[in-house]
Amino acid sequence: MYMARQLPKSTDATFDLLREGNYVSDRSLATTLYLSLSLQRPLFLEGEAGVGKTEIASVLAKTLGRNLVRLQCYEGLDVASAVYEWNYAAQMIEIRAAEVQGVTDKDYLTKDVFSERFLIRRPLLQALDQAADAPPVLLIDEIDRADEPFEAFLLEVLSDYQVTVPEIGTIAAKEPPITIITSNRTREIHDALKRRCFYYWVDYPDSVREQEILIARIPDINEHLSHQVVAFVQALRKTDLFKAPGIAETIDWSSALMQLDKVSLDPQTVNNTLGILLKYQDDIAKTSGTQAASLLEQINQEMVSPDS
Repeated sequence: MYMARQLPKSTDATFDLLREGNYVSDRSLATTLYLSLSLQRPLFLEGEAGVGKTEIASVLAKTLGRNLVRLQCYEGLDVASAVYEWNYAAQMIEIRAAEVQGVTDKDYLTKDVFSERFLIRRPLLQALDQAADAPPVLLIDEIDRADEPFEAFLLEVLSDYQVTVPEIGTIAAKEPPITIITSNRTREIHDALKRRCFYYWVDYPDSVREQEILIARIPDINEHLSHQVVAFVQALRKTDLFKAPGIAETIDWSSALMQLDKVSLDPQTVNNTLGILLKYQDDIAKTSGTQAASLLEQINQEMVSPDS
């Protein structure tokens, strides 16, 4: 881990910080992120899968020199998986060892086995760890996949950044972690949780910014190929698809094309690699063949005659 850095002091500094981590942001996102950092408010990022929500937390952790603590949400997520649980196997061994040594005081045994050395810290408790040199970046990823009861519990944790372990007491953060919450909007999140946060909708980038992202992530990509890829993906997002490709797919597709030593798109290559760009068979079947060729012809004509 790098030495922890001070938080950015302005929107411009936040914009540059993201750039340092190869994250090409727009001004509105940099502004919201700067305010979230400076006012110590969680940042709630919503948007389609693959637009770069999770990457923001990773870049912040890297550029600020902070630990990244990630809580991946899923249906059935509970306190034992998200906050803490007891190491029952170690506790049983300790009890057996004490009995062998002739210890019979139940109060003593209870106090001993329910101490911090038997406590397994899960992501939320790790993020509140008072021993950390600097607050970590807490990523609560895909909160929309968790159940509503856990969402209510999370609201309680974010209100004062502390957790009560009945056998030990209250564990509170000396300083709130940098908290990023993401949602793919598979369900609506309760307004009470959103009100605790600063909100930002992460949209698909326009062609100029997507080109910048692609070059930042794959600096040695052929210029002509990069323009074709971005133009094709931008055009594809305007078609009737079940799931439009995100920025992550644009980067993956470009890497795959470079691995195939391609410097230009052609219909056969597009058809052969659509499974990298699209993740549903219906979308692939709809796009491959005539539609892919038509889109490619259209963007090639626009690249030759951009003013037409």
